[in-house]
Amino acid sequence: MWESICLTLAATAGNNIGKVLQKKGTVILPPLSLKFKVVRAYVFNKAWIIGFVMDIFGALLMLKALSQSPVSVIQPVSGCGLAILSIFSHFYLKEVMNVVDWVGIAFAGVGTIGVGVGGEEQKASAISIFDLPLLVFIVVILFVLLNGWLHVYKRQRREQELMHSEVVEEIIFGMESGILFGMASVISKMGFIFLEQGFSKILVPLCLSISICCSGTGFVFQTRGLKHGRAIVVSTCAAVASIVTGVLAGMLALGEQLPSAPAARRSLLLGWLLIIVGVILLVSSTRLVRRLPQPLRPSTRSNVEKSYSLRQSGTVRVRDSSPSAVIQAATLHNLLTPSKDKA
Repeated sequence: MWESICLTLAATAGNNIGKVLQKKGTVILPPLSLKFKVVRAYVFNKAWIIGFVMDIFGALLMLKALSQSPVSVIQPVSGCGLAILSIFSHFYLKEVMNVVDWVGIAFAGVGTIGVGVGGEEQKASAISIFDLPLLVFIVVILFVLLNGWLHVYKRQRREQELMHSEVVEEIIFGMESGILFGMASVISKMGFIFLEQGFSKILVPLCLSISICCSGTGFVFQTRGLKHGRAIVVSTCAAVASIVTGVLAGMLALGEQLPSAPAARRSLLLGWLLIIVGVILLVSSTRLVRRLPQPLRPSTRSNVEKSYSLRQSGTVRVRDSSPSAVIQAATLHNLLTPSKDKA
């Protein structure tokens, strides 16, 4: 179990840090195309190529972790990618962090330990090949309901002549992207289970292909939400929805179970909760520090001012990212999109 958790942490670190390095490299690069000069510029850009290799390596490690352990363990741990990115940004990119950031990192770290202590090895449950289309059908129904809600809400906004995006739209886009990120992990896991049960080997690349499509579509929904709404709401909903989807789908579709021992069960549940709270704190830390007691605010403001001076002096700031993770991310192709909500 601990081996799979370490693999997941390394994978999500590679995904998140790799995306940041790629974004840093593209600052001086032209838009990506198939022209020889453009491809050559990307290949010989040190930051971009290192980030690309880390991203691919992280995806492979994530697949390895999914092949060994339950999705209900791997998916929540992958949410710690934002915490790892925060530490990387602080020590490598010299970014100033506030007290809420550190509390979020601590929560995510303790939650990961709780998941490791409470998680237990499980034998693969027998699943039917018809579970895959059933899972897709359930996701389609969820999206029909969410988009129906969004359509009704937009019509009400037009009738009331409201021009600005509201929180309902941000929540829906964040939930849709998070559901797809979580389903990407579940479908990848299904491919490995099918292989263990003796089904045709063609099901593994089929499931991985569907997983990649889910991740890519999730990124599209996340980008739409970030373009029209506040990154803090979209990113938080995406991260939480990704973790919840991975856990619920893993238990319902893949037959994963909570630990039988009461202490281990409590440790696992507490670990899930702490990781979710840690991710929320990291995403919303800038707004939360404004609500801190007055004695803590001067140091927080000074941190923000220092960070602003770093940006003015030419330092590239890449901490303002959504978790794709979560999340990343949360699985194979979660991208970090700059947010204006972090200061």
